[in-house]
Amino acid sequence: TTLFRSNEYKSYLSSRMSVATEQVVESSISLKGSTQMVADFFYYAVNSILFQRGVYPSHLFDTTTKYNLKVVETCDDQLKTYLDNIIKQLKEWLNELTVTKLVLVMQDLESKENVERWSFDIQCDKSIRASPNLSKPEDLKTVQRGIQDVIRQIVSCVTFLPVLESSCSFDLLIFTDRDAEVPDGWDETTAKLVPNCTDLKLKGFTTSIHTVNPTISYRGC
Repeated sequence: TTLFRSNEYKSYLSSRMSVATEQVVESSISLKGSTQMVADFFYYAVNSILFQRGVYPSHLFDTTTKYNLKVVETCDDQLKTYLDNIIKQLKEWLNELTVTKLVLVMQDLESKENVERWSFDIQCDKSIRASPNLSKPEDLKTVQRGIQDVIRQIVSCVTFLPVLESSCSFDLLIFTDRDAEVPDGWDETTAKLVPNCTDLKLKGFTTSIHTVNPTISYRGC
């Protein structure tokens, strides 16, 4: 497994990723449709984590509806552009079935210590490579309920996670297979683990093509 981070963290791009319509039918899902659903999930999951953990002030987020839930989305242009470009590249690796994990890590601004790490393991059903245009049977309502459950868990975690008492920055890391094609603007980096941490596994979800399992690592009080 190879781990990458975008080196555009300090220099945001200006393009806005368009959100495509999920290419799915009621009882089946294609690789393209699964990729879109999982990428959308990560976009809103990351927004929710940044909002719930207070990494950015609340006035930089708007409320919208997704998955029949009230969710948050940043209205800060620089943050939105950064996230859009990360998700755009993530979609390519999801579609190529070469991504294995997405990680959001928070660092203390002064000490630079890693204080919290949200890791989303991603398992890809690579058997679909033989027929990438075919759809796999899947109850899309079940998929949506699974995504709803993860979003709800993210929101509820604020009730027991330690308060981030100091200002934090964040970084997004993506793990891929070693044979993944890496575009310009991405560099290999370390895993940015949290020392002496407590791990908490959350309930995940599957599209039958991509399976996502979250784990939170955090420092005790």
